[in-house]
Amino acid sequence: MIVTKSTAQIRPFAVAAVLRDITFTKDSYDSFIDLQDKLHQNICRKRALVAIGTHDLDTLQGPFTYDAKPPKDIRFVPLNQEKAMTGEELMEFYSTHAQLKVYLPIIRDSPVYPVIYDANGVVLSLPPIINGDHSKITLKTRNVFIECTATDLTKARIVLDTLVCMFSSHCAKPFTVEYCDVVSAAGETKQYPDLAFRKESISVAKTNAYIGLNESAEEMAKLLNRLLPTRQTDADTLEVEVPPTRHDMLHVCDIYEDVAIAYGYNRIPKTLPAKMHIAKQYPLNKLTEQLREQIAQAGFTEGLTFTLCSRDDIATKMNASIEQIPAVHIANPKTLEFQVVRTTLIPGLLKTLAANRKMPLPLKLFEVSDVVLADSKSEVGAKNERRVCAVNCNKTAGFEVVHGLLDRVMQLLEVPWDKATGYYLQACDDPAYFPGRCAAVLYKGTGIGRIGVLHPSVLQAFELTTPCSVVEFNMEYFV
Repeated sequence: MIVTKSTAQIRPFAVAAVLRDITFTKDSYDSFIDLQDKLHQNICRKRALVAIGTHDLDTLQGPFTYDAKPPKDIRFVPLNQEKAMTGEELMEFYSTHAQLKVYLPIIRDSPVYPVIYDANGVVLSLPPIINGDHSKITLKTRNVFIECTATDLTKARIVLDTLVCMFSSHCAKPFTVEYCDVVSAAGETKQYPDLAFRKESISVAKTNAYIGLNESAEEMAKLLNRLLPTRQTDADTLEVEVPPTRHDMLHVCDIYEDVAIAYGYNRIPKTLPAKMHIAKQYPLNKLTEQLREQIAQAGFTEGLTFTLCSRDDIATKMNASIEQIPAVHIANPKTLEFQVVRTTLIPGLLKTLAANRKMPLPLKLFEVSDVVLADSKSEVGAKNERRVCAVNCNKTAGFEVVHGLLDRVMQLLEVPWDKATGYYLQACDDPAYFPGRCAAVLYKGTGIGRIGVLHPSVLQAFELTTPCSVVEFNMEYFV
């Protein structure tokens, strides 16, 4: 495979290998495709670092060229299609594809797209999007050409090693693989796959100390040989050979872990720590548990709702605009029910009420949990906020019920009704609440929540027909 200089603009690395005389069954073929999918999702970081292409070698003619061309100059028939498309047409065609649309942004805005073609100009693939239909693999395929293009050469080597090690067992001569010469843009030729073995030495005494065992070198060598080739070099040293199938072995600590696995975690003797430590519960969690118990004793039933919800749940249904809400959005939601991280606990409790509306009234629910708010000042761009939320659903709104609960909680927290040093209510307008029936909960002059009667349109959006009053506030101020 020849790598041209133009690939440096987008995906500069490529590795390749050939599996000869392979025999696919329906199960092994499905497993082969499944392995590629799993590698793409994990070590390949959804094809951003590495993209794998597998082809029927008998339909192609080497040598192969890995190039980068303008999208309009690339034209081929994509996998399982009948019409030839240019790079631009392909981007448009797959923009609505359920699986492939998420990979398009990787190269879409680049002036050139990576492409692999054979000596006859037949396009093998447009990494990391899709392979060509000409060289697709079927159950009748006997010789498989594997190519990996990447932005990270180390990851590409690991992926190629993993693929050939796992599926070379299906070759007529098991565990054999044919090397490919890859000529880099600098003109250097190297053979892939590497399939490199390396040796690591571990101390028996250290291994015993870290795990909490008292095994001899001979016994430990027997344990490790179940997982890795191991031999004893002296009274306290074992030499372990790490095969190319174990790229997860980064440090001797990983070998210690394999010893523990071979010995059996449940067999490791339990011992007290060598030093005494006094544990302390996280103050916020401690206060959360105390409030949960007290609110339950006040006659409310605890709910535990989903952290993720739809955009409509926190915006449209609450008479708000999603653009004005500091919500954290899920990049690739699998369902419309889980598009954002909740910014309020109210929708979850209202959906719980809707699911239990056949129960006798009154229905009084509460939840003490985290919400997540987008925060540009935070290191990760978002922050968690622990809130208390309670809903009273009855024939009448029962504002006094949630007001009484708020007063009880403040009494337990020893917070007085005082504008300067305690809490108080101040009338405010909120589209989610009935006009004139909403107040801000303030603590030492700072707004920490809302209390009021929900607007009928909000109740209707959540399929509720009985009035509801709600209180929700941030409890982190009282830790």
